[in-house]
Formats: sequence, structure tokens, C-alpha cells
Amino acid sequence: MNTYSRLPVSFVKGEGVWLWDNQGQRYLDALAGIAVCGLGHCHPKLTKALCEQAKRLIHTSNLYGIDNQEQLATRLATLSNMDNVFFCNSGAEANETAIKLARLYGHNNGIDLPTIIVMERSFHGRTMATLTASGNRRVQAGFEPLLTGFVRVPYNNLEAVTQVAVNNKNVVAILVEPYQGEGGVNIPQAHYLQDLRKICDQHGWLLMLDEVQCGIGRSGKWFAFQHSDIIPDVMTLAKGLGSGVAIGACLASGIAAEVFKPGNHASTFGGNPLACAAALTTLDVIAEDNLIEHAMNLGNLIRDRLKKQLADEAGVVQIRGQGLMMGIELSIPCGELVKKALEKKLLINVTSDRVVRLLPALVMQQSEAEQMVDAVCLLIKEFFSD
Repeated sequence: MNTYSRLPVSFVKGEGVWLWDNQGQRYLDALAGIAVCGLGHCHPKLTKALCEQAKRLIHTSNLYGIDNQEQLATRLATLSNMDNVFFCNSGAEANETAIKLARLYGHNNGIDLPTIIVMERSFHGRTMATLTASGNRRVQAGFEPLLTGFVRVPYNNLEAVTQVAVNNKNVVAILVEPYQGEGGVNIPQAHYLQDLRKICDQHGWLLMLDEVQCGIGRSGKWFAFQHSDIIPDVMTLAKGLGSGVAIGACLASGIAAEVFKPGNHASTFGGNPLACAAALTTLDVIAEDNLIEHAMNLGNLIRDRLKKQLADEAGVVQIRGQGLMMGIELSIPCGELVKKALEKKLLINVTSDRVVRLLPALVMQQSEAEQMVDAVCLLIKEFFSD
């Protein structure tokens, strides 16, 4: 179906932060499959693990115990200090799980019309519930009627959340990205999540964090919430968890961990042996190669270098980010930069019309990062000089 405006290139080989097209031309990948390929392309430990698992067992179903799934759940719970995990196949499914959990939590507490506070400029997926939750009119247009049960407030605005608490007694949860990705790589004030945690505790709401894009080491911590010294009630993961193999997860802690009972939710493919082998190997490599600290240090270096090279460019509004999740906001729409970058054998993304988004693999080396920065800065300077 005609659902993608594809770029005129097809890749046939990858290694680390590099991709080769079917004409043999090499490209520097600064997008990593949209924050998916944290280990880069075709990491040898990952490909070995997938081949070995595929020889043993690919799928049975969740009617039976799955050793890899149990190991992965234990690893994620230990890393996050949360209690249990539901496995699915994507970020949208993980967020759908969180939304269902919140609604069931509300009904269990006598609330007939449970409502979730969501944010402007957010993105949570393209299922009917997650596109309704998203603060992006483009993904919603044409799919009305949207679902009820959501109330939207500005991101990084605690006063607006407090006001909802006064006026709406049906609220059961807040769903928020610690750092907005699709909305323009927006980073909130330092104590934003801590203050949301306090508000949720005060009113008996669930704090649900969408870490689909910013989780699994990308922020310079295993999970972005760990920068704020809190524990969420619910957290969703996908993208970087499987390094390119489809897997999603919805973690819960405390009272939220006890909401679902057998029959409340399910997934045919969720957490199958192959996907969990990919995720377990991903976690192993990130830990063994110290990629979390590397992501923090390299991200700081990249942003510093971007700021120095673009300091005199009036069209650059702001350079922001956390770890290896970065955005360069320009003063005018810049979608054409994606094709211009492709011509220079560089893969980038533009989101929210005016933000150049960089999401390189966690394995990117300093020399490659410097090459990426130089190319991006030249691209932006040429854009404003035309």
C-alpha cells in the first residue's frame, strides 16, 4: 500500500554505523533505523545469537513457558527496579498495553470513565488508542472518531497538569515521554518527572513513561527516568530493545504490576524465543562494552561540536538533546535536508518540520561522530546560504 514516501535508495548491507546500497555506495547512518539499531548494523554477537537461536527454536506461543522470555523479564526488572513485564512486538503495542492497564486500573477503583492525561506534541503510535493519545494532528487526521478518555496538556507544564486534577475527577494516569522524539527532541526542565511523580502519588494516578525511543541506553542511562531518581508505575519499551528484531515491552511496578490477570491481555508473537534472544544479546553487549557511559560522553561531544560549528549560523534556533538523542531546531521548515543529506551519503531525519534529528547507534566511534557533525553542519550552512 502507498503508505510511505520512500527515499530513492535501497540498502543491502550494513556494518556498524555504515550502510551500503545496491549500487555499492556507502552511507553514514546517523539515524540507526530511527533509534532501533543501537548496536549498529549486523553486530557479530547479535547475528551469532540469532542464528543459534533460529537453529534451536523460533516460536511456540505464550500458551507455554518461554525460558528466554523469563530471563529477559528478570533482566529488565532488575535494570529498572520494576516488578513485571508484558512482551509484545512494537512501541505502539506496548503503549496500547499501558493504556489498557490504566483503564482497567480505573475501573477497578470505581471510575466508570477513566481518563489519561497526555501531552501536546507527543507521539505514542498509530493504533487507534495510541494515535488518539498522540499530540500530532497529522497522524490523527482522517481517522475520526477518535477515542474518548484522554485530556491533553502542554508538555513540560506542571501547572496545566495541576489544573486538570482540580477539574477532572476521572483521571487515572499520566502518559508522557521523558524526552519527546517525534515532537522535536524536546527536553523538559530538570525536575519535571519528579514533580509528575509527586502529583501522581498525591492523586492516586499511575505515572506511565513512554521510553520507546529514549530507553535502552540512548539517554546515557539504561532508562531515561533514571536521570530523575524516580520509579514509574508503567514504562514502555521497543525500538532499541531488539536491535532490529521486532519486540516491545510494557513494564509495571507496585500496584500497577497487579492490574492484569489471565485473559486481560495477550500477544501471539510477543516475547517469542527469537525476539528475546535478540534483546538479551542487546543488553549483554551494551553492558559488556560500556555503551551507556559511551552514549553519554559521545552525545556531549557531539552537541558541543555542533554548537561550536553552528554558533554563527543565525538560522539555528537551538541545539538540544540527551545522550545520543539530538535535535537541531532551525528557524524555517527544513524537510528538504533529508534528500540533500542522502545525496552526500548521510542518513538523517527531520521531525516536527524544523528539527534535524540525529539518533546514531550507541557503537558510533568518536571519529565517525566527528565526520557526522562536520557533514551535518556543512549541510545546514549550505541550506541557509542557498
